[in-house]
Amino acid sequence: MRELREAIQAHGVGIGKDVVKVDSFLNHRIDVALLTKIGQTIAEAFREDRVDCVLTVEASGIAAALTAAQALGNVPVVFAKKGDHINVGADVYTAEVYSFTHRTSFTIRVSRSYLSEGMRVLIVDDFLANGEAIEGLRSILRQAHAELVGAAVCIEKGFQPGGKRLREEGIKLLSLATVEAIRDGEIIMAGED
Repeated sequence: MRELREAIQAHGVGIGKDVVKVDSFLNHRIDVALLTKIGQTIAEAFREDRVDCVLTVEASGIAAALTAAQALGNVPVVFAKKGDHINVGADVYTAEVYSFTHRTSFTIRVSRSYLSEGMRVLIVDDFLANGEAIEGLRSILRQAHAELVGAAVCIEKGFQPGGKRLREEGIKLLSLATVEAIRDGEIIMAGED
């Protein structure tokens, strides 16, 4: 997606060899016009899949999930909560997820009342690195006997194995922008040298 690639090139910061810092427009401070376009682009790619619900993990994926759900005709958004929350209750689906960003594992939870058998679900997230978040959400969908129609991510780190593995497993995966490498703080996008 041209607008997202341009934002990454103009405002993104590469940290070390594996961190893409885009919090100035994607997940701390949010560029609403860009996120609206992201949602429209995701919706266009999955329009024929009859999505009943968009699923994400708190908190960074919520903005993209919300705009995608709106563009898909205002389908509900469900986000898996991290950790233990008394207001979620005990009747939940759970999965363990390792966070690349936080370098720790945590339990994600979704109330059983928000996912039902046969529901057609699109996973949306801000980043795809090793695929841990998507795998955790897939586990929750299997527990609910819901159907995964595909996954969409704003930014894929092409130098990490998540996207390749998910595609090899036959998952319909949309990456709006792919980072191939980080060199001396510069973010190298797919197709660039």
